[in-house]
Amino acid sequence: MRPYTEITAEIDNAPAGPQIAALFDFDGTIIAGYSVFSFLREQVRRGDLAPSEIVATVDAVARFGLGKKDFATLMTLSAQSMKGLKEDDYLDVAQKIFERDLAKKIFPETRALIEAHMRKGHTVAIISSATPYQVTPCANYLGIDKVSCSTIEVKNGIFTGELGGPLCFGVGKVEAALTIAKEHNVDLADSYFYSDSTDDIELLEYVGKPRPLNPSTKLREIAGARGWPVRTFHSRSNRSSAIGLTRNIASKVSLVGSVLAGLPIWALTGSKQEARNFSMSLFADISSAVTGLKLDIVGEQNLWAARPAVFIFNHQSDIDVMICAKLLRRNFAGVGKAEIKQMPLIGMAMEYSGIVLINRSDRRSAIKAMEPLIDRIRNERISVAMAPEGTRTHSKHPKPFKKGAFHVAMQAGVPIIPIVIHNAMDVSPKGDSVYYPGTVEVEVLAPIDTSRWTTANLDKQIAKIEALYRTALDRSTAVE
Repeated sequence: MRPYTEITAEIDNAPAGPQIAALFDFDGTIIAGYSVFSFLREQVRRGDLAPSEIVATVDAVARFGLGKKDFATLMTLSAQSMKGLKEDDYLDVAQKIFERDLAKKIFPETRALIEAHMRKGHTVAIISSATPYQVTPCANYLGIDKVSCSTIEVKNGIFTGELGGPLCFGVGKVEAALTIAKEHNVDLADSYFYSDSTDDIELLEYVGKPRPLNPSTKLREIAGARGWPVRTFHSRSNRSSAIGLTRNIASKVSLVGSVLAGLPIWALTGSKQEARNFSMSLFADISSAVTGLKLDIVGEQNLWAARPAVFIFNHQSDIDVMICAKLLRRNFAGVGKAEIKQMPLIGMAMEYSGIVLINRSDRRSAIKAMEPLIDRIRNERISVAMAPEGTRTHSKHPKPFKKGAFHVAMQAGVPIIPIVIHNAMDVSPKGDSVYYPGTVEVEVLAPIDTSRWTTANLDKQIAKIEALYRTALDRSTAVE
């Protein structure tokens, strides 16, 4: 069962087809808070703003929030602050800001709504008063290709300091929705609009299915008077973040504690592997309990169908380590980055538990470090868990796979078993230090025989497995 089914029930039971649109505001609706602050901080850090511009912009943002300044004035100041900058440079900055700051602020519940609409084949779009630089990286991440925003003028690749046209604000959002409706044969009377603010009241009143999300006090009152259904998500609130940091710390403490609890078993039995098995099973249970992690597993039988094996997983989050421990339980080792050694106690605990820490920047050293894993697979019947991407990614689809995990499987003569992790970023977004409680969907695919693999056909075999991941990960938004 997918997470958030209670939230998506209305959509799951709705008619299908592109004639129905699902329109989403951005700030406060898709992400918690306001993206403008992340961009303002970056401009200050880069020295793009003079002190007087910083004061004027902060004042404008504050006054707009209090209803004392109009949106056009705020956007004009924003455009002026970008005068003379290269758009290409700003596009790169925008992507970095998304990956560093905004990706972790996406409400998983809103993402679930977006994916539910996509499964129904609805026309999904973001209509935002923000700029494309704030919205487009997130839209790309969510798989939304229709975005209407306020624009800033660019000539010869340079920002002129002027607005690029009418603002996508108030009535401007209605105009944007009408354009989408005309281009895609959408019936707005049967369509949805999700927003948190009374600034969007015109479009909320225009569509047939207004859906206030995380509404302001004023919008909540209007929604109550008009009978509009309201939802408020707390998963990315400041309080949730504070508790989430505590969960993160508790999970790491549980690793150290679990390793210490296994030492007497090693002393009494003489078996380091039995002690590791006890420690990793204990860590899996304690850490998932304190973080609120639950798994919805499809293909669980494949975890035990062919051991030893090389288990590979797409790497979305640092909580993937916990997920693998909960899935594999015993007789497995793993591979991690050498930087973990610098973490007091945690590095030692990871190495004790069977994690091989490698220098990813030194290919020759990394290959040599993994040679003992091959011997352990052959001689001790130990499985190995590896992330072939080599690092975490913000994309729904994995980065190109590196060959290390596949060489290990070939040389050890064991199968590859793909683990597809769908939404680990919901409980531990990349770039965030907090753990949120939630359910992660996991698919364990059938073992893949490597006995006929050769160096010559390895690229072809890896491409096939990458395609399996793309297919599995696309199911969450596949049209029903």
